[in-house]
Parts: sequence; structure tokens; C-alpha cells
Amino acid sequence: MTDKHPATPRYHHGDLRSALLREAALLLRDDGVEALSLRRLAERTGVSRMAPYHHFKDKHALLCALASEGFSALDSMITDAHLAPGADLGDGLRNFVRAYLRFATENPEQYELMFGRAIWKNAEPTAELRDIAYHAFRHYAERIGALVSQTQLPQGSRPLRLAQASWATLHGLCKLMLDGIYVDRGDMEEVSEEAVRLMVAVLGGKNA
Repeated sequence: MTDKHPATPRYHHGDLRSALLREAALLLRDDGVEALSLRRLAERTGVSRMAPYHHFKDKHALLCALASEGFSALDSMITDAHLAPGADLGDGLRNFVRAYLRFATENPEQYELMFGRAIWKNAEPTAELRDIAYHAFRHYAERIGALVSQTQLPQGSRPLRLAQASWATLHGLCKLMLDGIYVDRGDMEEVSEEAVRLMVAVLGGKNA
């Protein structure tokens, strides 16, 4: 069987781990998780069959590394959104929501790895994945905590729970789209705008 995707130029030197992850991300995006194997990655990068095993002990470790890269991208989104108190709160939240939805819809297989049962329920996340995933959420929770630090929250509300609820809302929107329940992009954009308005109202913003 001939690989339908063009192979990466033969690897000669440098960071092999990064090269393997780049190629794995392409295979994951185009063919799904079933198409991934360390042997196939070795062939496509032009290294020996054993070379990938110096960086990933098995396929599970490779999948965890790909999920870690996704959480690293998510952490950067949180920084880039400029979630800060004040009149620009609505813009910051809107930027983050749009970036989050765009990432999920453009990288559905990687997103499923990040949050799916294949790693978190049916297997064990690596220490690297656990650390970056928890760091990304703590980063988001800290931003939300800063936003509500001078806001009169509804009785019983806590910044951590608000962060969890808002993240769960975004994740739910992504799953509705990825699972094919909502396929109209325009509808999803309207729903995401409504989610932003609700978040701004709770977090004390004035301009939604």
C-alpha cells in the first residue's frame, strides 16, 4: 500500500523529536489516530525504525506528546487573548472564544486527544501531558480570578467554579460541532457570541 501523503524530506540532523511530532500531527490531521505508528513515522522521516523509540517508548507516549502540544497552544491562546479587567473584557473573551473554537474545528483529532477518553480515562497521561494540561487550566483560572477580584459575584459563586463552568461551556460548543450535532458554522458563531455575553455579564464587564 502506497502512502497517499508525500513523505517528509529525509532527516539528517537537528531535533528529531520535533520532526517526528510535526509529521505525526500531519498524519493525525489527515488520517486519524489509527494511521499513526512509530514505524510509519520512521519511514516518513527517513530514519531507522528504532530511532523514534529514543523519544517515544510507544504509540501511547506519542499520542500524549501530541496532546501536550495542543495544550501548549491553548496556553498561548490564553496569553494572547489579553483577558484583563476593564472595558476591553468583552473583546478579550471574544478573542479567546473564537481562537478556542477555531483551534478545535481545525484540529479535531488533536482536540479529541487532548480531552478524550483514549488518554484520560482508558489509559494514563504522561507526566508531561498532565503538567501542561493542568498548567493551562490554572493559567485560565488565574485570569478569571483576576477578572472577578473586584466584582460582586452571585452568592455562592467562586472564581475557580466560574473558570470550570466557562471552560466546560466552550468545550461543549466544540463537541457539538465536532460530533456533527451542530454543523452550521453561522449558528455556532451566534451561540459563541451569546456565551461571551453571558460570561461578560457574570464577570462584571460592561461592553459585550
